[in-house]
Amino acid sequence: MRDMRSLRPLLPRRAADPTRDSLVPEHSMAPHPTPPSRPVTVPIEASVVNSAVYRDGVRIETPSNLSEALRSLPDASSMAWIGLYRPSEEQLLAAAEQFELHELAVEDAIVAHQRPKLERYGDTLFVVLRAARYVDETERVDFGELHVFCGPTFVLTVRHSESPDLSAVRTRMENDPELLRLGPEAVLYAILDAVVDGYAPVVAGLQNDIDEIETEVFSGDPKVSRRIYELTREVIEFQRATKPLLGMLSGLSAGFEKYKTDEELQRYLRDVTDHATTVVERADGFRQLLGNILTVNATLVSQTQNEEMSALTQASYAQNEEIKKVSAWAAILFAPTLIGTVYGMNFDNMPELHWAGGYPFALGLMALICVGLYTIFKRRGWL
Repeated sequence: MRDMRSLRPLLPRRAADPTRDSLVPEHSMAPHPTPPSRPVTVPIEASVVNSAVYRDGVRIETPSNLSEALRSLPDASSMAWIGLYRPSEEQLLAAAEQFELHELAVEDAIVAHQRPKLERYGDTLFVVLRAARYVDETERVDFGELHVFCGPTFVLTVRHSESPDLSAVRTRMENDPELLRLGPEAVLYAILDAVVDGYAPVVAGLQNDIDEIETEVFSGDPKVSRRIYELTREVIEFQRATKPLLGMLSGLSAGFEKYKTDEELQRYLRDVTDHATTVVERADGFRQLLGNILTVNATLVSQTQNEEMSALTQASYAQNEEIKKVSAWAAILFAPTLIGTVYGMNFDNMPELHWAGGYPFALGLMALICVGLYTIFKRRGWL
């Protein structure tokens, strides 16, 4: 067991890069270590939200800074639990020097926006968790990020968002000294349990949204396609937050024998694994269900369009039938009008004007043409 009171920094300082100073660590995938010539303008204590030293599951001291917390450890069986909230790069590097954290893990904590994972650096575990909470007002899933450094005699938590609420976790552990006595791994279990339990309201909220979408799909809401797409993206993001947990918990389980994890704590961790498995399966089911709903919605939209096209076709057909009838009668009436127009010109050199049978002939010709046209249009179904 190493002596936590004789610490040495493990993070080599790098040359300053002026092009990186203007970048926000949470939005850049490049680490931004602080050059040695730059003083720490904001003390690390400004980001500490809670700090305590425990022995045999009981809080024995509430130190005001990290150095005091480490000095307050009476022996190897005691533990310091420090919580940081949105620390700056300088503050996190200062904490890393105090706790001898590995440089790669610190870089991940500075950059943030990491995928959930579990890595071991010597005797220190580095865990990245993605917490989630369902916001009823906006019907959205809000994701947070938590980094946990778990060493032999300390637990350092770094929160980059409001969730999860680790004060509730600390209260629970302090009310259960038997569990807290098991050390840093017990605290890690409690944090994992809180994050996984926090997924339950999210699952319920997503299920409620899917039920509403199903109703909207069959009611013909034109805006439902956009909501299906947005909810699918949230489910995918939820899968990214939950699915890696199974591999992480499996990795912890694989080290039970090697690191002599307490049997009671093993049972607790297996319970967390069961809950995480249920959440992952529900998330997978949501994604498949949304895919099916999207297919059904596309089918219903296509069916509605086909029905509308059929109605338009029938209306067009009926309109064409009416046009045929009008056109047929117009043609029938046009023939006698043409004949009457010719004989109404009253020219002197029109022999038919002085013919005794001209009038009956004109009327007969009109009747004959009208009957002929009527017969033709009738046979063709225009009348």
